[in-house]
Amino acid sequence: MAAGRRTGASMTIVTTAAEATAARPALRPHWVNIVGISFYHLVAALAFFPYFFSWTAVIVAAAGTFVFGTIGINVFYHRYLTHKGFQSPKWFEKWMAVMAICSFQDTPAHWVAVHRRHHEYADDEPDPHTPVRSFLWAHVGWILVHSPDMSRYEIYARYAKDVLRDPFLRSLENQRVYLGIIVAHWFVFFGAGAGWTLISGGTGAEALQFGLGLVVWGVFVRTVFNWHNTWAVNSVSHMWGYRNYETDEHSRNNVVLGLTAMGEGWHNNHHADPRSARHGHRPWEIDVTYWTIRLFGVMGLAWRITEPMISPGGGAVKTKPAQ
Repeated sequence: MAAGRRTGASMTIVTTAAEATAARPALRPHWVNIVGISFYHLVAALAFFPYFFSWTAVIVAAAGTFVFGTIGINVFYHRYLTHKGFQSPKWFEKWMAVMAICSFQDTPAHWVAVHRRHHEYADDEPDPHTPVRSFLWAHVGWILVHSPDMSRYEIYARYAKDVLRDPFLRSLENQRVYLGIIVAHWFVFFGAGAGWTLISGGTGAEALQFGLGLVVWGVFVRTVFNWHNTWAVNSVSHMWGYRNYETDEHSRNNVVLGLTAMGEGWHNNHHADPRSARHGHRPWEIDVTYWTIRLFGVMGLAWRITEPMISPGGGAVKTKPAQ
């Protein structure tokens, strides 16, 4: 990765691996995240056992990837809440917030604060998941440690005041509420599977098997898949791919992630024009998340949808803070 340095009024920002190591604050393990992420991966691995498999469970997982991942994370957390790419009615905002919580990617305020900080310092040491440290750090390592400069109080005060002004979104900061929603949706999946089996005349053993199958596939496999899509945008899309715009960081458009992450992989386009609700700027850059927002617009659930202010070939641009 190219070396460089950006100097601000109060700090010098490092952009090489050696400087990053020297400037790195003391870190300690974040055991809650380590245990939680490990647990989800272990349960998701049960999908390899035939007992938990059914094509219905696979279809539910695919549908859940769209509802909880594309709508919850991409549409709501990212393009709506962080970047204000469109407007939406309050009741629909609340529904999307709950869908996002079920993706287990932290609270709305924390997700927004981390992402806005990323845009401000993209690929420099203050970037929470800078790939300058390493690919593994950018992908998941940063989540597994407590970083002194990433305390909730510090980053909320600077990056998420607008989110916390909303009473409902602020209530989701309560860990009992946050974790309660996550655990409750496990039981919704299990109850739906077991209940349907019993109503259809199945036995108790069959109900148990199908209910557990929906939980393994519809919750854990789906969540792990969405995690790695989101994490790969932070890592892969800052290391490999092509660039439509000469931004002042290392963002890339990655074709694979453009497809698997429903448009989030067109990351260079996004860094060049953060507020735009559309990340695919060329005809072949498929952006399912943007199409979803447009569908919401037709349904009266989204308006003032922000379109790109730039186009490929328009010359050099600078990364803009995502405020």
